[in-house]
Amino acid sequence: MRFFLLSLFFAVWNLAVTGTNASLRGIHNAGGGVIWASGSNGAILRSEDAGYLWQTCKTPPDAERLDFRAVFAWDANHAVAMSSGTGRASRLYETTDGCATWRLLFENPDTEGFWDALLFRGNSGFILGDPVAGRFVLYRSSDLGRHWQRDNSPSLAAASHEGVFAASNSSLVVLSGSEILFATGGADGPRVFRSSPSGAWTATKVPMAGGTESSGIFSLAFRDTAHGVAVGGNYKQPAQSNGASAWTADGGISWHPATSFPSGYRSSVAWDERARAWIAVGPNGSDISRDDGRTWMRLDSGNWNALSLPWVAGPKGRIASLDTTSLPQQ
Repeated sequence: MRFFLLSLFFAVWNLAVTGTNASLRGIHNAGGGVIWASGSNGAILRSEDAGYLWQTCKTPPDAERLDFRAVFAWDANHAVAMSSGTGRASRLYETTDGCATWRLLFENPDTEGFWDALLFRGNSGFILGDPVAGRFVLYRSSDLGRHWQRDNSPSLAAASHEGVFAASNSSLVVLSGSEILFATGGADGPRVFRSSPSGAWTATKVPMAGGTESSGIFSLAFRDTAHGVAVGGNYKQPAQSNGASAWTADGGISWHPATSFPSGYRSSVAWDERARAWIAVGPNGSDISRDDGRTWMRLDSGNWNALSLPWVAGPKGRIASLDTTSLPQQ
C-alpha cells in the first residue's frame, strides 16, 4: 500500500490507496488498527492493519445501488452498515464474519422516510431519520441492532421545512443513555434537539447559516458532556464560510457563533485527543480549532466528506489519516 502527502497548505493528511472510486461518507475507526468505510453503489471497505491494506467487502444482498452513508464496527468481524434513501432504500445490514456475508437487520417501514445517521454505544443503537408525519424519526435498539423501537414523543415535532443531513453520519450524538442530541437544517433550521431523562425533547435555535433547503448543521460532536462544536453552512455554496460553525460549553443548551469560521461549508467535525484540537472537513478542505471552536485555521484544500479520527473519507475512494505532528499551532 502506498501513502503520499497532500502538497497544498499544511501536509497533514496521509492519503491511502483504496482500490475503489466510490463516494465514501461512512467511516469508523473501531480501534486496534481496524477501520471500516462505506459509500455509494453498495461499497463497503475494511482494513485490519491500520490502513495499510484495504479490502473491498462483498456487497450486501440486493444492495448494489444503495448508498451506505454509515458504518459502525465493533471489531474486524462484526459490523453494521446503513444505507440512506427514500423508503426501502434505507436499510441496515450486519456481518459477523468480516464482511464475507451480510444479513438484513432492519428496513425502513415508512415509504416516505429517509434515514440519516446511525450510532451505537455498547449494545445500544440509534437510527435518526427525516420527519415522517411531522415528526423526526428516532429508533432505539438495546440488542446490537437486532430489534428496534421507535420514539413516539410529540416533542420530536419538526418545523414545516426542516430535516436532517446525511452528509457524514454525524448529525447525531449520544452523551449518555438518556442524553441524545441531533442537529437539523433546511429553510426552518438550524436547530439542535436535546433529550431529557424523562424522554421529552427540547429544540434550540443555533446561530449558523440557515433559511434555505441546502443550509444548516451537518455535523455535531462533543469532546466531553459540556463542550461541543457544530459545523455546516450551505452545501450549494461550499466556499461560503459565514455561519459555518458554532460552539457550546453547557452540553448543547446554548450555542454561540464562531469568531472566525472554517474556510467554507463543512460536512464533518471531530475532536482529536492526541492533538487536543478540533478538525472540520468539507469539499474545499479542512480546518483546525484549538480553542473549542471559537476560531479556525485552514489546513488543506482537499475534498473530504466524513471523519472518524485519525481517518477521513471523501469522494472517489479517498481515505487518509491525520498526521498530528504536522498540525500548525494557532
